Amino acid sequence: MGQRSTIFTPVLIVGCAIIMVSFAIRASFGVFQIPIAEEFGWLRAEFSLAIAIQNLAWGVGQPIFGAVAEKVGDRKAIVIGAATYALGMVLSANGTSPIEHQTYAWLVGFGIAGTGFGVILAVVGRASSDENRSMSLAIATAAGSAGQVFGAPLAEWLLTMMTWQSVFLVFAGAVLAMIFTLPFMRVPHMASKAELEESMGQILVKAFKDPSYTLIFLGFFSCGYQLAFITAHFPAFVTEVCGPILPGGALHSIGITTTSALGAVAISLIGLANIAGTLIAGWAGKHYSKKYLLAGIYVARTVVAALFIMFPMTPATVLLFSVAMGSLWLATVPLTSGLVAHIYGLRYMGTLYGIVFFSHQLGSFLGVWLGGRMYDLYGSYETVWWIGVGVGAFSAIVHLPIREKPLRQAQAA
Repeated sequence: MGQRSTIFTPVLIVGCAIIMVSFAIRASFGVFQIPIAEEFGWLRAEFSLAIAIQNLAWGVGQPIFGAVAEKVGDRKAIVIGAATYALGMVLSANGTSPIEHQTYAWLVGFGIAGTGFGVILAVVGRASSDENRSMSLAIATAAGSAGQVFGAPLAEWLLTMMTWQSVFLVFAGAVLAMIFTLPFMRVPHMASKAELEESMGQILVKAFKDPSYTLIFLGFFSCGYQLAFITAHFPAFVTEVCGPILPGGALHSIGITTTSALGAVAISLIGLANIAGTLIAGWAGKHYSKKYLLAGIYVARTVVAALFIMFPMTPATVLLFSVAMGSLWLATVPLTSGLVAHIYGLRYMGTLYGIVFFSHQLGSFLGVWLGGRMYDLYGSYETVWWIGVGVGAFSAIVHLPIREKPLRQAQAA
């Protein structure tokens, strides 16, 4: 009884640490856009495509790692993911051509899949009681935001002391260090007897035939599009629109003297605001309908993004946007993963959520790649931004018809 009523179990603590490191590194790649492009004289689309491929590989790898974790064990899946992540970073540090970075990005993306939400949230979900599951998923998701808080500024700070290649090697070492926390991650089996008796094929067939699963899949697309585009391009967007040097004033007093630094701080601020937003979403998911909460979050994102692009960009609007969007940033993740677990059960949550997450990463790929491509063609990110506004509105709408009850109850009704 004590274990079931405790939120902060060793599984949750270790899971938070792994996600924090994994996402700190992932969130920093936008900081490397300009240094790498300038060193090699590349178009913006070249390294943007590498980041886009990372996101696509993450999406492809997520259901694979979810299935591996459910077949051979969560900890083995995480070890494979961490080793793949580190290898991709080491090879990328030695890459000198766009094709090399775009090839190694597959390894980085698969590594993120093995150390990210799909595997970790499934572990945390299975180790949590029904009472604590929504909040536990939110805490683990918020840990990813905590990583984002310091990931981009840390990369920016390291770049003042060493080359981007050396920063990649430092990050590879940090990824491998995660493996040493795994002995503390022992996961109890908390799926029901009926769930344990079902095969993966049976539950997948049921999910694929269920219109609600399709709607969840489609709705998660815009989340990936918006988040990946902002993570990859917002630092460069801010640097170029606001000008290279910030005027003196309050920002100077806290060390933000250039728009490059402002862009990194904006990514960090998004992560900071999202810690609170995600925890609130986890609390709300326990008390209110998850599908309506998700629809509301997508509506709010759509409004915030539209207002930001409609008004002149200034350091003040950048910071205000970062706080507003940050409070909505990953709030969708505990609600979406919790909705999958609620409807389809815990036994194959990793695989089922991984497939849904593939839609998220298709959106991520498109957001990052289109951002670089449209910038090279038109010298502006505005068109890509408005596409993000449109898909956000679409996601708000498709969540409304979802039938939010366990699948067995829905089929028996």
